[in-house]
Amino acid sequence: MIEELHFPSGLHLLSRWQSGEADARTRLKEIFDAAIAGDLDAHFAEPAPTGQVHVSGSVHMIALTVLNDLYGIESAEYYKTDPDRYARANLIIARLLGIQKHYTVWALYAFTCEALGQKMMYPDKFPPGADPDQVLITRDTWDTLTTPDFDSGVPKIINDILRATERLTGIAPLLQISAPYSLAADIYGQEPLLADVVHDPDLVNRLLDHLADQVLCPWIEHFLGEFPNGWIELSDASGSPFFIGPDNCKTMAIRSMRRMTDGKPWADRLFDCNYRGDYVTLAKKKNRGSRRRSSAAATSDSISLLELTDLKHSVCPKFIIRLEADRVPVSFYQEQAILRNVPLTLGIGSSQVDANSVGDLELAKQDIAETAREYVAAVRSVCEEIGPPDESSLSQPWPSHIYFEDISAESQFEMIEIIIQTVRDNGSITTKTIRL
Repeated sequence: MIEELHFPSGLHLLSRWQSGEADARTRLKEIFDAAIAGDLDAHFAEPAPTGQVHVSGSVHMIALTVLNDLYGIESAEYYKTDPDRYARANLIIARLLGIQKHYTVWALYAFTCEALGQKMMYPDKFPPGADPDQVLITRDTWDTLTTPDFDSGVPKIINDILRATERLTGIAPLLQISAPYSLAADIYGQEPLLADVVHDPDLVNRLLDHLADQVLCPWIEHFLGEFPNGWIELSDASGSPFFIGPDNCKTMAIRSMRRMTDGKPWADRLFDCNYRGDYVTLAKKKNRGSRRRSSAAATSDSISLLELTDLKHSVCPKFIIRLEADRVPVSFYQEQAILRNVPLTLGIGSSQVDANSVGDLELAKQDIAETAREYVAAVRSVCEEIGPPDESSLSQPWPSHIYFEDISAESQFEMIEIIIQTVRDNGSITTKTIRL
């Protein structure tokens, strides 16, 4: 029996390790030694419990920091050399945090563009990213980009990680790669792409269609050939209303997503759940005659919050999600989930639990406790309203219920404990099972 695998002992250990206590580091290494050796695999096979609200989260960044501290493992080695170690490190860090519903995440934006040949940066202790000074394509060369080899390099690494995770947990494999707009931003450059969004939108849409047809759809087809039970999550933060405006999100980012779902055999297994910044639809409209559009994110003339929700739901039909950056009342998403008869997921932003962002810790803990209570009540009410779920819901790989958007070694573990404790204390659902 490992005491730290029982909440909240693991969080307390991580908090002591974060503070630099030598005995905590020693104990953490003992646990990671056992996990990496496979001695704790039986714990990872335990399914998330039924009958209650769940917590999931992106934990790959804190796992990297722990491995770097304990073993000197750096970024490229962590992500690309040992799939079993990667899977087990993420699973054990989730268990120490108190997370019971696993959600597999890697450096997905970087991995997607690296597979095409984009020049990368691998910082020692941090996830990789595209080198902004050496873009892969330009407005004169983008149409020469061809389908990459999916049996080697990054695509093979991803598949190996997913095989390891499925073997350990029984959770269906989830391929996470960039959606067309975000992929274009990484290999074309954010600023040049935004300039073309404003001045040459037809070029942008041709580029997005090329990426969908030549890269992403073939990748999905190859992935499902290896994992017939797999799911696909396309991530598109750069294409969000917050960055390019709701009109451009509709006519570019989501339009290209729809190109990849409409009429495709995998349409019901593909989703994109990270468009963010819904609040921009509520911005006060400026006088049409005096407006001068100086940026891609200019206030929308036409799209309402409800229309944007319809658009987002068309590419994420299995659940409704509210991310921290959406800044729209939780009640709206609660109502939409019930109306559409789908589960609700509510995101905890990284800044909400960032130790470096906390001024008055006691006040911050009170605020996060209030947020957690509101979130749990909303999710629980949706679960109780929409009725019993499918039997297979616990094995679905997408984020569920209360979702930590990013947990890192800079997170404030006392605040994370408050959130998870609130879920455990108040998250009991009256239906026999829960829908994720």
